[in-house]
Amino acid sequence: MNITKRDVDNLNAVLTIEVDKEDYADKVEKTLKEYRKNANVPGFRKGQIPMGMIKKQHGRAVLVQEVNKVIQDAIQNYLTEEKLNILGYPIPSNEADIDWNKENFTFEFKLGLSPEFDVNLQEKEITHYKITIDEESIDNQVKRFRKQYGKIISQSEITEEVELNGKFTNADDKEGQPVVDKEANFSMSDVAGEEQRKALLNAKHGETITLNTKGLFKDEHMNQEFLGVSHEEAHGLDIDVNFEIKEIVIRELAEMNQEFFDKIFGEDTVHSEEEMREKIKESAEAQFQQQSDQKLLDDVIESLIENTKFELPEEFLIQWLGRSGEQQLSDEEAKEEYKKNEKGLRYQLIEGKLREDHNINITFEELKAYAKGMMIYQMAQYGILNTDENELEQILARTLSNREEVERLTEQVKTNKLLQLFKEKALLKTKEVTFNEFVEEAYA
Repeated sequence: MNITKRDVDNLNAVLTIEVDKEDYADKVEKTLKEYRKNANVPGFRKGQIPMGMIKKQHGRAVLVQEVNKVIQDAIQNYLTEEKLNILGYPIPSNEADIDWNKENFTFEFKLGLSPEFDVNLQEKEITHYKITIDEESIDNQVKRFRKQYGKIISQSEITEEVELNGKFTNADDKEGQPVVDKEANFSMSDVAGEEQRKALLNAKHGETITLNTKGLFKDEHMNQEFLGVSHEEAHGLDIDVNFEIKEIVIRELAEMNQEFFDKIFGEDTVHSEEEMREKIKESAEAQFQQQSDQKLLDDVIESLIENTKFELPEEFLIQWLGRSGEQQLSDEEAKEEYKKNEKGLRYQLIEGKLREDHNINITFEELKAYAKGMMIYQMAQYGILNTDENELEQILARTLSNREEVERLTEQVKTNKLLQLFKEKALLKTKEVTFNEFVEEAYA
């Protein structure tokens, strides 16, 4: 067998593979003997079918199969030995011209070569937001905690201060409207519509009243929570619903004592309102940090794609995309597919270059430590703070034996490493904002 590469240009090459009979003959013979051993043909004992009959029935198919195997192994070995970075996979270019009646064959494959380029993390200044929580937000969270753990007192009348528990259902069965059948608990302060507020304030315990959903709550997303409709249905929802009033209560705010602090933060963790406020601040800003980091990641990636210039073997990639799916695409469909995938492909190459330049690798021990940390965190969310180490190791072993979970966790570790690289090496400008300012500025 002989393999040669001819460069068409910096991004395209042709691989020529010359296959001789001795490269495949033994493999074909072995496979045909297996066919003979296992074939069932009327009139012949199993394993005693004449080889000539086997070759006549299966010879061509086996020849093609074994030659293709030899070619694929040869291509893989060649790419590895020559350290060629290619895009997609080699595309056969002369398969229709192969004469399978001959003993020796010459195959040609188109190669799309990865471009050479440099990545400059200092090309453009990126804003890294530091999101802070203001005192008003901390006040509101303290109040929510005090209400949550406060004493519930039943009321006979509906006032501005009460919470209502009841059930929403459709007032009629008009075609096309979403089905509403949901138990709900909400405060009168959640209600925005004046007519709806008036109707509720005049209603009694046990009564069922009809409310229109347009402008019912302060935020249309509350339609999801309280009415049980989908996100799409929640926006602009304008239907009549019945609300059965099952309970009217007010919540007496909990006293801020040690018992209260222990219920929220765990025993003997917080000892005063000042410490409580600091904990709330730490927790909120940790959550904000995740959103800030995600924004930073998105912005750096977008900047890298925009500012890292290199050519791609476009014609090759369009042809490859046309052949790579379950169904072959037309030329126009393949061009459209390329347009949709070009940005993602460019970032894959940029990311690969960053990992190579900065020696970003993921070891199994790193993956295991990350997975273990995630499990401990998730368990803590459910109040499980002291997990048996043996039990944790068993759960970890099951998780890491699942290929899909390993791929998901690996992607997360890889993203974390890239984020850390961006924080250390990218040209960043830190800007301190409140959460509302962050939402308004970053996602306007």
